[in-house]
Amino acid sequence: MGSSDRLERSGNQDHASRRTPGGISGRRVLRNVKAMTYPQFVDHLVFRVTDLNKTERFYTMLLGEPLQRTEDSVMYQAGHTRLFFTHCEQSPRGPYAKEDVGLNHLAFGVRTLEELKVIQTQLERAGIPHSGIKIDRYGKKEFIWLDDPDKMRIEFYLRPL
Repeated sequence: MGSSDRLERSGNQDHASRRTPGGISGRRVLRNVKAMTYPQFVDHLVFRVTDLNKTERFYTMLLGEPLQRTEDSVMYQAGHTRLFFTHCEQSPRGPYAKEDVGLNHLAFGVRTLEELKVIQTQLERAGIPHSGIKIDRYGKKEFIWLDDPDKMRIEFYLRPL
């Protein structure tokens, strides 16, 4: 199938639909096509950091106590996703540049504006510089951004249920 094809299930038959500028048309029945399986969640992320103690203090303020700590790593959990921070002996190649190829930012979700305001207060009490509550120009939702000790961009983003 081409990149504009879409697989649909209808009863016991699989149908390939071709996307056209005006919508979907041109259905044809495919025989012996197995349904695709896709991941259901992000299990974990691993971040390499320059100063594990500084990183631990920072993320403990944001996420609560770590679930695991070893000599060279610390693990937190946000929802069902585990976040590992491991010490890196190498010096950074340069400052973190969120607009370069790679990770632009890590966004943690909150469900209410009140939760976002509480996070803003917690950041202020901890003396962590941040953007204050802003409105995302694309999603039109409130968020706060800040940088972690290695200058990686972090967001708290409002996504109501």
